[in-house]
Amino acid sequence: MTARPANAHQARLLKLLRDGGPNSRAQLGDQVDLSRSKLAVEVDRLLETELVVADGLAASRGGRRSHNIRLNPHLRFLGVDIGATSIDVAVTNAELEILGHINQPMDVREGPVAVFEQVLSMAAKLKASGLAEGFDGAGIGVPGPVRFPEGVPVAPPIMPGWDGFPVREALSQELGCPVMVDNDVNLMAMGEQHAGVARTVADFLCVKIGTGIGCGIVVGGEVYRGTTGSAGDIGHIQAVPDGHPCACGNRGCLEAHFSGAALARDALEAAQQNRSPELAARLENNGTLTAVDVAAAAAAGDATSLDLIREGGNRTGQVIAGLVSFFNPGLVVIGGGVTGLGHTLLAAIRTQVYRQSLPLATGNLPIVLGELGPTAGVIGAARLISDHLFSPA
Repeated sequence: MTARPANAHQARLLKLLRDGGPNSRAQLGDQVDLSRSKLAVEVDRLLETELVVADGLAASRGGRRSHNIRLNPHLRFLGVDIGATSIDVAVTNAELEILGHINQPMDVREGPVAVFEQVLSMAAKLKASGLAEGFDGAGIGVPGPVRFPEGVPVAPPIMPGWDGFPVREALSQELGCPVMVDNDVNLMAMGEQHAGVARTVADFLCVKIGTGIGCGIVVGGEVYRGTTGSAGDIGHIQAVPDGHPCACGNRGCLEAHFSGAALARDALEAAQQNRSPELAARLENNGTLTAVDVAAAAAAGDATSLDLIREGGNRTGQVIAGLVSFFNPGLVVIGGGVTGLGHTLLAAIRTQVYRQSLPLATGNLPIVLGELGPTAGVIGAARLISDHLFSPA
């Protein structure tokens, strides 16, 4: 993809076609502030760039029937969501529909070289399956703070060896296409906004609880990243004074008390102290415990596991309650690997938020689980690169 929209009107038309699918000129005209003649000029210019193509006759609105317009069906975006313990890679079309998706385990602590070798191998596998001859752009999510304009991670606590690594530049050279990089929870928020539970909400929080904890902040339909790209790093808000040491170097951070890693640590302690026969049996069988084991034990009625989930949900809810009082969002979305803990976790978070935040902020505030699961990040990654490419150069 070499063409870019020449102005803001063309960019608006491209994003309308991306988010709404094929449309007639008349229907597009209903959504943009352009005269009929000006709209015709801009659509014709987009047709010349081959970013859009004619797509059959539109429904009649009186007079001569026009053609539908759609984004070029040959455009392909690569979405990459790098988590702490796994990688998701997907190919989408220009309307951000997933055409192929691969997930593989990978420890982000192995460093950027090993991780990107895996990413490139997964992308090559998707290409070899016939889904794409090449990629017109790629979006990448990483589980740490990102200096957004440069696409560079900055002192990420759970990503040793990544500080300052030129992710955007390195992958752009390898893939041969433009690349954009962002924090993984921002991309989860963008995915839920495009195709998930936040489709109709302009101001919302998206909290990801996995190996770490982060929060995507969407204001007026746009991700808010802060001055340096670290907005939403709520995992390092203090939840317990003088509490457990955290990977960031401080003590008592929310992430140190409730995340996938913290839950596994507390479950191991409970099993070793014989406070949970269910967890002890799982430890003996597997040699280790994870948040998945806690979820399974809780589902089997294990009181200790249920208590661990409720305690973590209460602490997370206390932090979110502060955010709700400050930001007054229209929706709170809870996502990430730990959402396998389900409604026990959600109920604990809701209880704290509804109890601690003012009624004016919570009276009509849904707090819900995300709809898209592991595909939220890759859809958000494709959305990220399409936002870039569908903006004037």
